[in-house]
Amino acid sequence: MSGHSKWSTIKRKKGATDAKRGKVFSKIIREVTIAARVGGGDINGNPRLRLVVDKAKAANMPADNIQRAIKKGTGELEGETLEEFALEGYGPGGVALFIEALTDNHNRTVAEIRHLLAKMGGNMGESGCVSWMFAKKGVLTFPKSVGEEKLMETALEAGAEDIKDTDDNFEVLTPPHLLHKIKEACEAKGLKPLDISVQRIPQNTVRLEEIDAEKMIKLMEALEDHDDVQNVHANFDIDTSVMEKLAS
Repeated sequence: MSGHSKWSTIKRKKGATDAKRGKVFSKIIREVTIAARVGGGDINGNPRLRLVVDKAKAANMPADNIQRAIKKGTGELEGETLEEFALEGYGPGGVALFIEALTDNHNRTVAEIRHLLAKMGGNMGESGCVSWMFAKKGVLTFPKSVGEEKLMETALEAGAEDIKDTDDNFEVLTPPHLLHKIKEACEAKGLKPLDISVQRIPQNTVRLEEIDAEKMIKLMEALEDHDDVQNVHANFDIDTSVMEKLAS
């Protein structure tokens, strides 16, 4: 388990998810708006919007909030002008970082993220320096209560590539274009995912010892706390015993 899975586990153990629900909502609303702006407001004809709306529903976002965000994207309601872009760089111990951002001020956001990286033992890299290390995958997260055998049989039959045990949950990895098909196949069998997303999965990992691991966790927290950062993908790996100590 590494990168996103490890970080998700740490956040759950630290109880950070619920404490930042308002910030999570704000970021999802931005995602909904940009998806509607790029591909239109019809979720059936806009796979990206459909994915983000599913994510919003999984986070228990009110339907009115989702509809307002869609209308801002299509121009039916006034909204902020947003630009999406990615930044690449390195964290403590040489960890690769792929950072996805949405902002109304590109220069400000780049400067702030550059400062965060430098302050916490990382540095910004050139475009393309780490993106090749990550493969884009659809990810469905399920609670352990669904049962591994039933989940594996259903998901693999629908076209999933792999199923991983992340200690707390199961993660189903899919080709991005099959994500909704596999989600619907699972739900038809009574298997409801906790989360649905498209992620960049690292092809190799960097093992961090305690000092760099602690720095990396602080950097991840700072990046995710930034209003303009939507997603952070990283290839770090932390031993379970170290993770337990740091999450306590």
